[in-house]
Amino acid sequence: MPKRVNHEEQKHILGKAAWRVIKKEGIEGASVRKVAEEAGLSAGSLRHYFSNQNELLAYSMNLVSERVKTRIQNAAFTDDHFENMILVLGELLPLDEERRLEMEVWIAFNIKALVDPHLSELSSRVYEEMKTGIRNIIEGLVKLGLSGTEMKIEEEAGRLHALIDGLALHAVMKPDQFNEEKMKAILRNHLLSLLEK
Repeated sequence: MPKRVNHEEQKHILGKAAWRVIKKEGIEGASVRKVAEEAGLSAGSLRHYFSNQNELLAYSMNLVSERVKTRIQNAAFTDDHFENMILVLGELLPLDEERRLEMEVWIAFNIKALVDPHLSELSSRVYEEMKTGIRNIIEGLVKLGLSGTEMKIEEEAGRLHALIDGLALHAVMKPDQFNEEKMKAILRNHLLSLLEK
């Protein structure tokens, strides 16, 4: 009896293999052949799941976003709304090896998305989702009475978004200077400063 293959699981394995190739060789090195080799498959087998490199890269890029969303949905939330906000925002930062790999490939994908229309639309969609999520955090501070009602929500959401992006980029480029403890402290101090507004 032939072995049954879970196609979605296999695509997930291939997407993560693409991440590892991108980490080692850059996004231009993520050919179908190299990703298949990294996953222990033939290039022909990979084509059963992705007809070309663009499909593979788009899936791999989307996989980063989906994993972040899944972690947020499955987070161990408590009654402490402020700490819950820190927990959610922490999922957008490379606080451990898994999230560091995701962030490294996410940055590579977004650089390629500047010139690749196949990735550009996905990049824009995820950017807007992140922007909305961060705005919801700022609105939450006001709605929960943790911050003053006079807070300029759009302005503060933009500042927090820029802070998250900046921390993520610095942590990828200088991991020895931006470790988990430092990133969490910066994030916490920024949110605490908003409680005073």
